[in-house]
Amino acid sequence: MLFTTPTQWLALAVALIAGWLFGLASHPGGRKWKQRYVDERDVHGRNRKDFDGRIAERDARIKELERDNARLAAATPVAAPTPVVAATPVATTRVAHADHTARPVSTTRGRWFDWNNRAGTVR
Repeated sequence: MLFTTPTQWLALAVALIAGWLFGLASHPGGRKWKQRYVDERDVHGRNRKDFDGRIAERDARIKELERDNARLAAATPVAAPTPVVAATPVATTRVAHADHTARPVSTTRGRWFDWNNRAGTVR
């Protein structure tokens, strides 16, 4: 066993008490940590208030949009006037491509994987 005599136990107790007193004397009192805690608490409070404000704005916007949606759903639809268009024949001509297939005129430009027609020109 390490400590067997009362003198050794007394020396241990004195060393422990001296270490405790030296630690208390050299400790800054926690001012730095208390200030850091207060600063962090203030920053957290500001962030929380900002977050709550953004949530309130979002909820108000959602309510406004839901009111508009309900109003538009309940409104009677307005019939749009039909435009009068002169009847013109639609061109149904087809153009032959290099691969000897016929495609409508509107699709003569190149496709993503149309390797025979890279430039988009009709051959």
